[in-house]
Amino acid sequence: QVQLVESGGGLVQAGGSLRLSCSASGRSSKTYAMGWFRQAPGKEREFVGAITWSDGRTKYSDSVKGRMDISRDFPKNTVYVQMNSLKPEDTAVYYCAAGPVFGVRAFEYVIWGQGTQVTVSS
Repeated sequence: QVQLVESGGGLVQAGGSLRLSCSASGRSSKTYAMGWFRQAPGKEREFVGAITWSDGRTKYSDSVKGRMDISRDFPKNTVYVQMNSLKPEDTAVYYCAAGPVFGVRAFEYVIWGQGTQVTVSS
């Protein structure tokens, strides 16, 4: 079973940047797509963006488009999300997930990391 480990979360001021990493222990048919989701207290888990390992296609939610950029590093089996122009409403636990389809819904992803906290102060 592939395992995912996120890192890079922390506290940042509004307008600042953070880069989150998601290290995968391997790849399989279940890791065709790598997605990032976030969940704020009292809210449902929300799609942030996703990338495919094979050709690097990306997609983003409207709320982060233009501010966040997802990339992958094959040799390191690592996916990144570069987050710029951060806003207080970006505060959430950010999760990395892997799935067999290039989807935007949480149920389409079958392997999840433990999450990393991002806090944006105003």
